[in-house]
Amino acid sequence: MRLFTALDLAPGVVANLERLLAQLRPTTRIQWSPPANLHVTTKFIGEWPDERLAELKTVLGALPARPAIPVRIHHLGFFPNPHAPRIFWCGLEAPGLAELAGETDRATAALGVAAETRAFSPHLTLARIKDRLNLQPLREAIAGLPELEFGDFVAAGFYLYQSQLRPGGSVYTKLAEFPFQL
Repeated sequence: MRLFTALDLAPGVVANLERLLAQLRPTTRIQWSPPANLHVTTKFIGEWPDERLAELKTVLGALPARPAIPVRIHHLGFFPNPHAPRIFWCGLEAPGLAELAGETDRATAALGVAAETRAFSPHLTLARIKDRLNLQPLREAIAGLPELEFGDFVAAGFYLYQSQLRPGGSVYTKLAEFPFQL
């Protein structure tokens, strides 16, 4: 099974991003993320054996206790850069999230999951860009937005998800919840 850990978004933030995507989607033909699939990945685990699922859940459940994480969703950008983009993203600020990602990375590395080689860069993937396209209409639509604030919320925990790749896109299923201290 293909797994990752993530924060869920609050319904109000999802609704704001749904409105944003409805505005931007007609500007260019790229692979847009369904709003229901938006999440903040803290660790991509990859393929994991079914028979070791309980072990993984135990290790994730043993991460140090932490307070709830305030999350602010804002800004838009492109990875790796605006000149040769592969990902169109929405940024976020979340004090304590990098520490959670680091602890998750170390805990899963102890189980044999490859450790991250890049610095943690929290974001929401709004679209994937597979081909070289004229993105000027998208850039103009972004420049015309009245604001780049999409909401805030407090994350009360994180989740272990299974990702199943399907012809119509990925399907995510929650396998476990790990609450923070409230």
